[in-house]
Amino acid sequence: MIAVTTQTPLPTPQETLPSESFTNSLNRQIIIILDFGSQYSELIARRIRETNVYSEVLSYRTSAEQLAQINPKGIILSGGPNSVYDPGAPHCDAEIWNLGVPILGVCYGMQLMVQQLGGRVERAKRAEYGKASLFINDPTDLLTNVEDGSTAWMSHGDSCVELPAGFEILAHTDNTDCAAIADHKKKLFGVQFHPEVVHSVGGIALIRNFVYHICKCEPTWTTEAFVEESIREIRAKVGDKRVLLALSGGVDSSTLAFLLHRAIGDQLTCMFIDQGFMRKGEPERLMQIFNEQFHIGVQYVNARKRFLAQVAGVTDPEEKRRRIGHEFIQVFEEESNRLGPFDYLAQGTLYPDVIESADSNVDPKTGERVAVKIKSHHNVGGLPKNLRFKLVEPLRKLFKDEVRKLGRSIGLPEEIVRRQPFPGPGLAIRILGEVTADKLNILRDADWVVRDEINKQGMYHDFWQAFAVLLPVRSVGVMGDQRTYAYPIVLRLVSSEDGMTADWSRVPYDLLETISNRIVNEVKGVNRVVYDITSKPPGTIEWE
Repeated sequence: MIAVTTQTPLPTPQETLPSESFTNSLNRQIIIILDFGSQYSELIARRIRETNVYSEVLSYRTSAEQLAQINPKGIILSGGPNSVYDPGAPHCDAEIWNLGVPILGVCYGMQLMVQQLGGRVERAKRAEYGKASLFINDPTDLLTNVEDGSTAWMSHGDSCVELPAGFEILAHTDNTDCAAIADHKKKLFGVQFHPEVVHSVGGIALIRNFVYHICKCEPTWTTEAFVEESIREIRAKVGDKRVLLALSGGVDSSTLAFLLHRAIGDQLTCMFIDQGFMRKGEPERLMQIFNEQFHIGVQYVNARKRFLAQVAGVTDPEEKRRRIGHEFIQVFEEESNRLGPFDYLAQGTLYPDVIESADSNVDPKTGERVAVKIKSHHNVGGLPKNLRFKLVEPLRKLFKDEVRKLGRSIGLPEEIVRRQPFPGPGLAIRILGEVTADKLNILRDADWVVRDEINKQGMYHDFWQAFAVLLPVRSVGVMGDQRTYAYPIVLRLVSSEDGMTADWSRVPYDLLETISNRIVNEVKGVNRVVYDITSKPPGTIEWE
């Protein structure tokens, strides 16, 4: 049955985005997520932003005093890989329980809440992973509009066996007595499951209950507000100085170019380095869009021969990437000196880059990271420090989907907004083995056929990525009663939500047939087409 409530209806979110630096202002609403190493911490932040309320992920070491200065409307404690009773397990500042701010603990966060407030957590008699039915004891407050018996996603080996004074059970499963708990008076809540994942059917309703009803937030941040504030901040920071942006043609750098141009006009110089590994027609189309259609000046740098020389004879994919990245730096330095001087370098750094690069979850004593998901972040090929630019990063608080919303709101063409992901090294890592000019031409033509046909069928946006791969082998074929000895092309069409996992797409046979016929008939040097039906994992989306 549906849980009954007497509360007012939840507000309907509009398409909104956060400002770049909300934590610097006490007047703005923010939900803080304290990260204890969960693979889902970033996802929690995204789910809250989907309610049109701003959120940020901070280290669990953030003190109560620092949090008080931020003045959040609510705090969420993430899950994590540890057990709260383990020696050295990460704990938050115990003073946060006295801030008077609503707090929601998720999985490990709930167990930590229970332990620090006087309850008891023990190893569960039976671990609980995957889907479980959630049975509602109290259908108010946190669990308003969460259906009794709905699916919740579990991932825990510990359980709360004794609750602190003032807490009561809100929900249970067949295996877990304390699946959701609350101290209503102090506005402290905990859930043993993960409401942020799509597998938890009532998860979004629960998050909205916490954000709107419990924390009293309102969905007030719009794309227009973000644009206006970003422009003010850019102008205040840059003044009358010049800004350089390395433009790739992807949604991040293109959105940034549009935003900066609106803010500072001709003080912006965009540089597009054509390394020769782009898809057919892309460099020309990029120049047309920016220079002719929108009058945003882009300096075109033809470096195709230089890059091709760098990868000549190289077969190892990592060595390809290293050489391409190194050559990019060299070309960028030379051209920036030629076009300069510049005071600022604009980068399309996004919020996941900031989270994944942070050292805030490194134990100062052991040097060990709490979160296993963290990776190093670099932009523009890892530019050297001696370039001496000051950075401008207006997108550093945004997730990818928010960048797409922003791009649309400031007039970025839909073909760029919804452009399929394309690797930085481009076609060089879709040619297995050595990269040559002939192989690039073959792959470029084959890849064009793939894109052309899915566009004709109106299916371009049905795939996360759809492309061709050239293998470093040849096979015998027959065409027009003549023997051929040519390359095979691999078709790779996958579906995904975020690129972390992917499944091969069940493409209609007639589409595959059309693509195959066109490639072998139109692309000289190819006599065979195969289809990759490997998911990620165990494979990867790209072949190199």
